[in-house]
Amino acid sequence: MLSLQTERQVPRKVVLVGNPNVGKSAVFSRLTSRYVTISNYPGTTVDLFRGRARIQGRDYEFVDTPGIQALHSQSEDEQVTSDVLRNEKPDLILQVADGKNLRRTLLLTAQLSKLKRPLVLALNMKDECDERGIQIDAQALSKRIGVPVVQTTAITGDGFPEIVDHLDSKEFCSLNGHPPSEWVEEILQAVRTEDEGEERWTETKTNLLSAAVVLGALVHLENYLGAWLGLPTLYGLLGNWLQPSETLAGSAREAVRLVIAYLLPVLLPFLFALRSDSRFNERFGIWARKFSTGIPILVVALSVVYQMVGNLGAQILVDILENGVFAGYLTPLLRALVPAGLVHDFLLGEYGAISVGLTYGIAIVLPVVASFFIAFSFLEDSGYLPRLAVLSDRLFRLMGLNGKAFLPMILGLGCVTMATMTTRILNSKKERLIATVLLALGVPCSAQLGVILGIITGISPLATAIIFGTVLLQLFVVGLIFSRILPGKRSDFVLELPPIRYPHWKNIAQKTGLRVKWFLKEALPLFVLGTVILFVLDRLSLLGFLVAGVQPIVTGLLELPSKTATVFFLGFLRRDYGAAGLFDMARNGLLTTQQIVVSLTVMTLFVPCIANFFIVIREQGLRNAFLITAFISGYAIAVGALLNMAINFVGLVL
Repeated sequence: MLSLQTERQVPRKVVLVGNPNVGKSAVFSRLTSRYVTISNYPGTTVDLFRGRARIQGRDYEFVDTPGIQALHSQSEDEQVTSDVLRNEKPDLILQVADGKNLRRTLLLTAQLSKLKRPLVLALNMKDECDERGIQIDAQALSKRIGVPVVQTTAITGDGFPEIVDHLDSKEFCSLNGHPPSEWVEEILQAVRTEDEGEERWTETKTNLLSAAVVLGALVHLENYLGAWLGLPTLYGLLGNWLQPSETLAGSAREAVRLVIAYLLPVLLPFLFALRSDSRFNERFGIWARKFSTGIPILVVALSVVYQMVGNLGAQILVDILENGVFAGYLTPLLRALVPAGLVHDFLLGEYGAISVGLTYGIAIVLPVVASFFIAFSFLEDSGYLPRLAVLSDRLFRLMGLNGKAFLPMILGLGCVTMATMTTRILNSKKERLIATVLLALGVPCSAQLGVILGIITGISPLATAIIFGTVLLQLFVVGLIFSRILPGKRSDFVLELPPIRYPHWKNIAQKTGLRVKWFLKEALPLFVLGTVILFVLDRLSLLGFLVAGVQPIVTGLLELPSKTATVFFLGFLRRDYGAAGLFDMARNGLLTTQQIVVSLTVMTLFVPCIANFFIVIREQGLRNAFLITAFISGYAIAVGALLNMAINFVGLVL
């Protein structure tokens, strides 16, 4: 038997368990001071996260697990949680729960009691309970179930001292021989009361807030219609008032103008409503998942993201970094310091590590990526994305999937590699394979999408519609084909909708910073590596040989400039690197509008990057990974060739 001193030297293992989207990762981050992605939708955590902390003189090992509905698992991520509970025999189970849904919480508590492990129940989201008038007698609940019960708000840290005080608890939960359903109902009647209280906001004020959001959306859309029809717009008048200059200060003023003109008319009323009225949150959540109102809301959301990424990120910020910093100061300084020769060519030549690799990565892609990360993090934390999953359920059913598959797809807009891992939340092997294929085929990662948005700002709405319409059509066609030829049935669509919430700017800043750090650590070295490979191949006269090998496809079938072959080669290393190459070619007038349409379509449908290729091997096996890559390569080229032929045949002027 271990002595007390020896026992205290062994890290006490605490496993965090709970339903999806109840704040487990937020609790884990606060206990371990290790940030993990926290989002307002289920399925954010699909694997185990471990962290250690020394608290009050004792070492603890905390394990953050994927959310579960019950101990009997249906999907791979739920199986991970079930396995760690049964196999690792934790010293303490810390059940994190949503205090607003006590019935579901206690049903899971009843199942956890069968494991015969010490348990602490943390009722999270106390702030939302207070706002809704939900009162829970934590002491009475603790006496009823026999384990410590703490009310917390993970985002603010409220209640965490009480959690720390109970980390050494050895109390077990017991049903006292009652059936779980009877046990739960008996406890609910004893400990929970709801006090509706006096409404803070009248129906009239709620309607005014709703009208403010609608008005902001209409003003935003008026800019598009006015610009399209050549009519004066409110934004145009504001643009004349804030006329930018050609200096860096003028570019900064232009950035401010864009924020004021394009974002505030929509965001300010929306944020004010979210901040002020919980009834508006519920109403907006209903609007967002209904077809008649959800589609207009989606159009407005996409237009705001487009303005932020395409105009603010890809134009203003890129111009400041590329022309102001790199072309204006850094590159001339290095050219003056580095004499002509091999080193000069390696750093600053046609395929220079700095003139191409770092310039593409930092001056072109980074500001676009950072802008998209901010917008995407806002959508994540607002709770809007699960509503899109409900809205898209009908479409995904035609592809052998259901609305739950929307979450990996939308996560792919952040990182396709990570999104491929989240296909584990899907319940069948068939669904996971179809989702993996669609992610690799036509879902651009954040960096690639950001660069694409930067390119399409310079082409017509018709050309833009052809690009995105073609890609979306291919996703639908391929999904439909695979759903017919692969054996297996589609699972039922069950998804808990989180509340619409006002995003916490601290969490948005943390997530954006973490993702930017990931980009600089993981992607930027590949940009430089790809440039070095091109430099070596060019020096050995092999680059021309490789380009000549694909010349019939690139210049023949696709009718693109021969330099595009190099761009597609870089696209396999990093899709965003290839997209950045197209961005540079388009900006320098090396591509016609038709060639932009064809090249962007092929690049979007092109093979996944190396990192995603290895994740597909891990998730689907080596054979499936090679089959998927071979299929996508041929399919992307075929679609590009057919699209080019169709445009020529119709004689479409873009």
